[in-house]
Amino acid sequence: MPRITALPTDLVTAWRSGAPDAYGNPPERQVARGSGNPCRHCLDFIPEGTEMLVLAHRPFAGLHPYAETGPIFVCAAPCARFEGAGIPPALRASPDYLLKGYGADERIVYGTGKVVAADALMDHAEWALGWPGVAHVDVRSARNNCFQARILPG
Repeated sequence: MPRITALPTDLVTAWRSGAPDAYGNPPERQVARGSGNPCRHCLDFIPEGTEMLVLAHRPFAGLHPYAETGPIFVCAAPCARFEGAGIPPALRASPDYLLKGYGADERIVYGTGKVVAADALMDHAEWALGWPGVAHVDVRSARNNCFQARILPG
């Protein structure tokens, strides 16, 4: 069964210490308002009224046409990295998500991308991971295209 992975702790710790984001800027510190601020490290929602970091993230090693960059949130205070099985809280809130399969070369494997209902997330990821050349599946917001998490083979 595929597994959902959160951002690495060392990367998030660096941002908390002021390391630059994908555009070379320090993360912005904001106060979480409302319930729609998913942390990409604990994969839970940042509690309303607590501090969070907002920054540009590119979940790819290289700079190329497929290396999408976008805004993400992370808890400003230390939080435990999501390591569990199943669907984390932050991926249960939206009715649907955009999933795309990528090869080891970080290019989209065409035919694997689809907006899927939240309850079909893992089924579609497993299907896409079964395609030749698919190394991982990225989960993005179906409405804002923000990176949410990465799904790897089990």
